[in-house]
Amino acid sequence: MSVKTEAADALDRVSGPFAGVSTLFRKEVLRFWKVSFQTVAAPVLTAVLYLLIFGHVLEDRVEVFPGVSYTAFLIPGLVMMSVLQNAFANSSSSLIQSKITGNLVFLLVSPLSHWAWYAAYVGAAVVRGLMVGLGVLAVTLWFGPPPFAEPWWTLTFAVLGAAMLGSLGLVAGLWAEKFDQMAAFQNFIIMPMTFLAGVFYSVHSLPAFWQGLSHLNPFFYMIDGFRRGFFGASDVSPWLSLAIVGGSFLLVASLALSLLRRGYKLRA
Repeated sequence: MSVKTEAADALDRVSGPFAGVSTLFRKEVLRFWKVSFQTVAAPVLTAVLYLLIFGHVLEDRVEVFPGVSYTAFLIPGLVMMSVLQNAFANSSSSLIQSKITGNLVFLLVSPLSHWAWYAAYVGAAVVRGLMVGLGVLAVTLWFGPPPFAEPWWTLTFAVLGAAMLGSLGLVAGLWAEKFDQMAAFQNFIIMPMTFLAGVFYSVHSLPAFWQGLSHLNPFFYMIDGFRRGFFGASDVSPWLSLAIVGGSFLLVASLALSLLRRGYKLRA
């Protein structure tokens, strides 16, 4: 065997797993981008409608942070809510659709590891979540542009939150066997946790019992930390939020990787 052939074989051994991840990642990104009117434009429109309705009704009645209008306060919450919901929807819908249509078998016969599956599915979920979030931000800035006091917090919580919800979507997609189970997971877990995480209000405006309950919701820390990047003010310390969100991400990611490694509900 020539030196050139040996070098090529060594390169193939190194690049092989990464080529598989990049191919699956590209497939997952193209999957939602092909129907971007539904997967990107529609969530942006929904967020704008929330802003128009709640901003119009509460603009002159609510001031959460001194000198910050309610509309400006609302924008980061809507952006982060869109990021989280769409990151979850991307990985969960992709996996359940592949299971029901039967094309998952083509991935099962490929030499991809559970790490490769996880990286591709969650990576694509992060891309979709951030794309929708940027779309919401670009449209809503016209209504009341908030400042970017500490933008590093904005970026940190956006990426970490999208990765956590992408991982959770992977868990849900592995668990669900039909579309109504997935709808139940989204409607009874994801939607309430995002709506009750301080998107439309500050938890300091709640009675003591509901404040304590909100502090048990990891989605609250994602949104509060994300909002910190805009105004330099938050309901709790951003470092506490980072610790809780980071710990929650590691827990959910470990669960998703464990299920993928065991092939949970992937094989008939």
